[in-house]
Amino acid sequence: MIGIVDYNAGNITSVEHALEYLKADYVLSKNPADLKDADKIVFPGVGDAAYAMEQLKATCFDKFLKDFHASGKPMIGICLGSQIVFDFSEEGNGECLGLIPGKIKHFSDLIKDCESKNSIKIPHMGWNDIEVCNGGSKLLDGVVDHSDFYFVHSYVIQPEDESVIKGYANYGIKVPSIIEKDNLTVFQFHPEKSGKAGLKILENFVNM
Repeated sequence: MIGIVDYNAGNITSVEHALEYLKADYVLSKNPADLKDADKIVFPGVGDAAYAMEQLKATCFDKFLKDFHASGKPMIGICLGSQIVFDFSEEGNGECLGLIPGKIKHFSDLIKDCESKNSIKIPHMGWNDIEVCNGGSKLLDGVVDHSDFYFVHSYVIQPEDESVIKGYANYGIKVPSIIEKDNLTVFQFHPEKSGKAGLKILENFVNM
């Protein structure tokens, strides 16, 4: 059974629809106790990192996610859920979950020395292709390199260890878009909104 964490951080209907399409058994809940027996966790989210962390702490999902990660069972994070698994976010200048060492920085900090900075629109929104690196991920099995995925974000993942980056998008700079460490894989893009390639990633997660 797959558990979907509902912590009032954005619309997760598209995640539900994708799992329903894949005929996956899932439970969506605002209560960590309902997900304690889950075999896998989907940690989605859109919006503000500081608000999301407040919600996680208020619902005790922060402890739940740390404990679930420590259990070694598979987890994926999507969009905002891909960012607040790191140590710190400049969005609200707050501490995050600390499951993977690294920080989240605003695009403007990273493109200031980029020659094409004046033509780069923030947020990074729309379709962009992914270049697989560092051996990729099993969740990418059956996904063609340079497949397009749907992005909406203004902040960028900056892991301490670049070897955990399994895929980049090019948006004036290299944008880490797939990060994997141990049992946790996170996607800056929205696989549930990315057509066949995104559904294949979720299918691999369901079947792993």
